[in-house]
Amino acid sequence: MNKLKSLCVYCGSNFNGDPILKQAIIALAETMVAQDITLVYGGGSVGVMGVIADEVMALGGTVTGVIPQFLMDKEVGHKGITQMIITENMHQRKQKMADLSDGFVILPGGFGTLEEFFEVLTWLQLGLHAKPIGVLNVGGFYDPLFAQMDMMVHHRFLKPANRDLVFNESDASVLIEKMDSFSAIPDEVWFRDRNLT
Repeated sequence: MNKLKSLCVYCGSNFNGDPILKQAIIALAETMVAQDITLVYGGGSVGVMGVIADEVMALGGTVTGVIPQFLMDKEVGHKGITQMIITENMHQRKQKMADLSDGFVILPGGFGTLEEFFEVLTWLQLGLHAKPIGVLNVGGFYDPLFAQMDMMVHHRFLKPANRDLVFNESDASVLIEKMDSFSAIPDEVWFRDRNLT
């Protein structure tokens, strides 16, 4: 049985029109709706955020947006999704999105996407949650980021076990399948062997 009932998708508030990215977003939406997985996202109507929300809704899926009041005031909030939750600030938004989700998927984006990705990844490393994290690595977009993670391991700032916490796939269905079978590492992985030997 599918353990994932909801997935938080972190992605850009811009969209470059790349047809390969658009197809990957559609494939992710199709996979989620086929498995009755609710989309939780940042509530925007623009960029990659708007595309994934529109695709899930068009397929008859469920979409929960979470957006701070100041962004609603700028009229970037999506008006056509299942549910919109408005928070006072960005910190509450991120916490609410995490609380509502059984896992996290990262699509291409900018600073905000990376900030959200590394926050939930750090929380996982510290044992603050036990939810899977997957990168939908469209067209090798995140290859340099994973190379940087490997550099962190090489220089002993990051343990291999923690580097391996992130799923890296270019196929949405494969990514969701692997995330669904995720089993978090024991909490002691972070605390033992702190000299990384």
